[in-house]
Parts: sequence; C-alpha cells; structure tokens
Amino acid sequence: MGINKDILNKSIDIINQRRGRAKAENNRRFEEINSKIPEIAEINSQLAKTGMEILNVIKSGNNVAEKMAVMREKNLQAQNIIKKLLYDNGYPANYLEIKYTCEKCGDTGFSNGQRCNCLKNLAAKLAAEKMNARSQISLCSFDTFRINYYQGHTPAETEEYRRIMSRIFDYCRNYAENFSTDSNNILMFGKTGLGKTHLSLAIANEVVKKGYTVLYDSAQNYLRQIEKEHFGRDNNGEDTLGALISSDLLILDDLGTEFDTPFYLSVIYNVINTRLNKGAPTIISTNLNHEGVRRKYDDRIVSRLFAVYDCLEFSGIDIRLIKKKLSQGNSL
Repeated sequence: MGINKDILNKSIDIINQRRGRAKAENNRRFEEINSKIPEIAEINSQLAKTGMEILNVIKSGNNVAEKMAVMREKNLQAQNIIKKLLYDNGYPANYLEIKYTCEKCGDTGFSNGQRCNCLKNLAAKLAAEKMNARSQISLCSFDTFRINYYQGHTPAETEEYRRIMSRIFDYCRNYAENFSTDSNNILMFGKTGLGKTHLSLAIANEVVKKGYTVLYDSAQNYLRQIEKEHFGRDNNGEDTLGALISSDLLILDDLGTEFDTPFYLSVIYNVINTRLNKGAPTIISTNLNHEGVRRKYDDRIVSRLFAVYDCLEFSGIDIRLIKKKLSQGNSL
C-alpha cells in the first residue's frame, strides 16, 4: 500500500520522538548509576575513551587486527563487570542498555534500507484514524445495546426476536473480546433499523482499543473515494483501496446502497476476494436479504459472502419506531 506523504512524515516524526525519549531515559539511567555506584562510573569513563583509542590504532597501521581484538576483549570484560555490579546492587543486569520501542530498527523507522514494520504499522494506524474521522466509532458500545427494544406483534413473536438478537449480541461481543487478525468474517443482514450499525460500531470500538487498525464507513463512501483516486479526480496522495485491503479489520456498512456500475462491482469483488486470500477479517452489513444480495451481485461475490462469512440475520421491527413510541409514553 502507498503511504500518503504527510502521514509518512508524521509517522517518522513520531518514531524519532520515540528514539529521543529512549536516549533521554538511557542518559538518565547512566547518571543515576554513575552517582550511586562509583565503580561503574569509573568503568564507563574508561569505556568512553575507547572510540579515540580505536582511531589511534587505525591511524598507526601496526597490528590493527590484533590490537582491535584485544580492545574488544577488554570491553567485553568491562561490560560483564558492569552487569555484575548492577545485579549485586539490585538492578537488572541490562539496566544500562537503551530500550527502543522497536528493537529491530532502533526507532529509526528503517531496517536494512527498507521501511520497518513499525513505521508501516504506525502509518496505517494514522491513515485509519484520518479515514475514520467522520465515523461514529466511539459513540456505540455493547453497554448501550438494549434487547428490550426488540418487540413483535405478539408475545411469542417478541420472545423469538429477542432470542435471535440475544444470540447475535453474544456472538458480536465475544468476537470483539477475542478479536485477532485470524478472526472470522461476518455478514450482518436484515431490514433497516435492527441494530446492524450499532453492533458493528461496538465491535470496531473494542477492536480499536486493542490497538488494531480498523476502517469503518459505508460502502458507498469508500467506493466514491476510490473512484476519485482511480480516475485522477483526487490528487491528495491517498490510497483508499490499499488501506481497505491492508487494515486489520475492515467494516463495510450499508453494502447494497451503492450505484450499480461495473467499476464499483469490480472494486467490491477485489476487496472481498483479496482480504479472503490474505485471511484478513471483514465485517459487512446490508439491508438486503439473501435474495436481494443474489439479485444485486454476481455469483463470485454471493458465493463468498454466504459460503465463507458467518451470516447473522437480524430480526425484528425497526427499533427506531419502538424507541419513538417509548419516548412518547405509548405502550407496546
């Protein structure tokens, strides 16, 4: 996936700040130990002169390899003495080793001339936060979901709706609590106003708290943005399609409300199929029923949604109507 230049620069700045904090903390530890354990302070003072000694050895040109080997051995002995003194004084033996957030790249963002995974992951997280700015991820939770809003026209119907929705609620909460990049895909379908958006947002909210990158928006909004980028009408350097394919969890809301165009159909298939091939979990919600999905999409998409995804069929009467009646004090 391509990375927007502004997001890349911001990511590099954050990683540089991590490196600065790691060095500052390391300096603080050296000052602490030098003041509390004079023996270590003396050894550190001698080790600080090693760099100049190395330069002198190289300049002399005499028995360089032999002299360098001797100096390395002395340094190793000094380091071992420091570790023992630290341990004897109640400190971890590695107390004076610098602690980087990413040991692979030493908080530089680059390893072996390539962007380190820590930089890629941070950029993906920042990109997701930017793309999610207009969503309402933080506004829905499992605690605000109410089973009593599900009402039927008869007591038996009400009991059946609540049984179904309780099962779906428990599934979604368990999915969020145990989420990993190996989690299953979910297809939420059913009539409008039955809580599909609420539960998908609740999942997103919990998964984001775990530190995963989550992208959430309507299929229509994503498709419009991808179309602009594809046909050169948006030159901001974004790669929405790449972000959708690479995020830890993708949630496509309101699939089926987009226009019927060959381009949109191709993108939907590409996203669904690529994420399946990668094993990346996706949650899709739609107001279409099984037959409606079959009429709108070709067999390549339908077979993947209903054969591979965990299908959750939401049941009941539009809970927004129920809430309105309850707010007006009407009995149900």
